[in-house]
Amino acid sequence: MDFAYGPGKNHLFVPGPTNIPEHVIRAMNRNNENHRTPAITALTKSLLDDITKIFKTTSGTPFLIPTTGTGAWESALTNTLSPGDRIVSFLIGQFSLLWIEQQKKLNFNVDVVESDWGESANLDILESKLASDKTHAIKAICIVHNETTTGVTNDLTKVRKLLDEYRHPALIIVDAVSSIGAIDFRMDEWGIDVVVTSSQKALSLPTGMGIVVASPKAIEASKSAKSLRSFFDWNGYLKFYKTGAYWPYTPSIQMLYGLRAGLDLIFEEGFENVLLRHKRLAKATRLAVEAWGLKNCCQKEEHYSASVTAIVVPPNIDSGEIVSRAWNKYNLSLGVGLNKVAGKVFRIGHVGHLNELQLLGCLAGVEMTLKDVGYPVKLGSGVGAASAYLQNTIPLIPSRI
Repeated sequence: MDFAYGPGKNHLFVPGPTNIPEHVIRAMNRNNENHRTPAITALTKSLLDDITKIFKTTSGTPFLIPTTGTGAWESALTNTLSPGDRIVSFLIGQFSLLWIEQQKKLNFNVDVVESDWGESANLDILESKLASDKTHAIKAICIVHNETTTGVTNDLTKVRKLLDEYRHPALIIVDAVSSIGAIDFRMDEWGIDVVVTSSQKALSLPTGMGIVVASPKAIEASKSAKSLRSFFDWNGYLKFYKTGAYWPYTPSIQMLYGLRAGLDLIFEEGFENVLLRHKRLAKATRLAVEAWGLKNCCQKEEHYSASVTAIVVPPNIDSGEIVSRAWNKYNLSLGVGLNKVAGKVFRIGHVGHLNELQLLGCLAGVEMTLKDVGYPVKLGSGVGAASAYLQNTIPLIPSRI
């Protein structure tokens, strides 16, 4: 399969899976171990203690599950809800659509609130539903924090505000797969009940670990939830947590060491610095898009994503051709347009273990690709706009001061 390789390194700028740091790769390059040893027990405890820091919770219970984000979705739903329960779920892009399809397959009564792709969740409709729900038939609000299809980030504080205003007991269940570790998330402060993420996004690990954090309210709900569950059952984990053994099933030892290394990198940089870096990369990307004369798929500035930018192309250009040409000619991986925006947008993922010079290389590759497919871009325009901004905003590397 020699066609898959080119000189140098592949420039990975999709919104997941993301670049894996060498430090993490080295940490994972080890033999298997017995997961019942004191060493793995100590490692697991450190991970459970530290993972909650990036969710900003002191009361949440974390679960590290050998699965993908899709499995984490299922774990969140089946542990807290019963078949037939009414849930309000927001459809704003491909990933919220896939979650809604899963919710329906699991036999929940899904009340779908749909917005145009590029818009945020319609919370005015949520308010009207809460206001009319006098019997509290709505058991959960399911919302994607950051929709990678369109580069839209929802304001979760407004969801909590509405529930509090109407004194509604519904759970808030959040898909934060592409936001945890890249976009500010405050589980306790925002009153979120269940949050899910996965390893291959901002944590910069391989795919294969779903991470779920549940509030005390969600843990209590799990005691009476009637949905069938086995592999994803929190109770199995909770029983082992009490014994200090932690694992009801065999974990991936390599992923545990990788997560430890990844968290160490985040804390060494400083978690708030990580979030600021993602904001810088996103702002630089948007300045480049503006210089190219193209538009952001996300309709409102307050909802711009810090982990991915979806870029609308002119009607005479197929965005899929941009993605294909970038990979075939420049060894640059960009995100394709999905479903309703297929052929209409391409996506630059600026999430995970990336720095500003890596991003500038990506932007240069996009410019050349745009030129290749017939878009009249001035070479250097986007790179110049991004460089001018970054040169004045990049701080010194903390460990080198």
